[in-house]
Amino acid sequence: MKKWLLVAFTLMIIAVLAACGSTEEKTESGTANTDAEKTEEMTVTHELGETTFNKNPEKVVVFDFGVLDSLDKLGVEAVKGVPQGNVPAYLEKYADAEKYENVGTLKEADFEAINAMEPDLIIISGRQADMYDEFSEIAPTIHMAVDTEDYMGSFKENMTTLGEIFGKEDQITEELAAIDTQIEKAKETVSGSEETALIVLANEGKVSAYGAASRFGLIHDVFGVNQADEGIEASTHGQSISYEYVLETNPDIMFVVDRNAVVGNGTNAADSLENELVQKTNAYKNDKIIYLDPDYWYLSGGGLQSVTQMVTDVQSAFE
Repeated sequence: MKKWLLVAFTLMIIAVLAACGSTEEKTESGTANTDAEKTEEMTVTHELGETTFNKNPEKVVVFDFGVLDSLDKLGVEAVKGVPQGNVPAYLEKYADAEKYENVGTLKEADFEAINAMEPDLIIISGRQADMYDEFSEIAPTIHMAVDTEDYMGSFKENMTTLGEIFGKEDQITEELAAIDTQIEKAKETVSGSEETALIVLANEGKVSAYGAASRFGLIHDVFGVNQADEGIEASTHGQSISYEYVLETNPDIMFVVDRNAVVGNGTNAADSLENELVQKTNAYKNDKIIYLDPDYWYLSGGGLQSVTQMVTDVQSAFE
């Protein structure tokens, strides 16, 4: 009888140990899977190179306001550092120095502050391209700019990449589909018009013109708006023009991006632009000089929110 009890007790001990081992194995396995998910790597090929980093970074420095615009729309809370000078008004919460680290300006990065942050990822664009190597020494860095020769194509590629980085693929798909629908409606409105347009950037009394495949060329390239001058040289800074040129070109519509409004020099584009020569144009006579919000067009182009506003602005000009 005693021998039987000893055997039973032994079997019971073995069963308990096996159950404990199974539980530990499951726990270890579950932890391993969770860690693997958190540290899943991805590689992004961009204009300046190829960068590998962990998905779902928790501490991100963003130098491109179009990207910041998009991450804000997606509800991504990983942004911890931004250049706080000239932050677009609709993104003003990121100018709060108590919540977000000020990492310099769009053209002058504060590398000491960035290094102290120990970020998981840095996102830059054209204005910071020449500092790429310095950024890369601190943390994985990707260049994410819009290609003016393929504005919507590059914009969608950037958004898709952001979706993959932060696990927002489904939301990106929905946002891009909504923008596509909006663009198609705008194109229908524009297609019925024969009006010509001239896009200009006003800067301290000087004006530059932009045509197709330029910084603001999506007005022509995406929406099919007729150009008042098809010979405008495509460049980042635009083609320098005179007010005599504006009168000679005589556009039906003038789209104006007022740089003065975002650099804070106290001047108003309308004061110098709407002079005696410009007042003789069809655009002025028909009240079709349209001042585009520089926050969206100059500072944060290529974002989910800014592109949506751009489509609205263009469509409104033809309604």
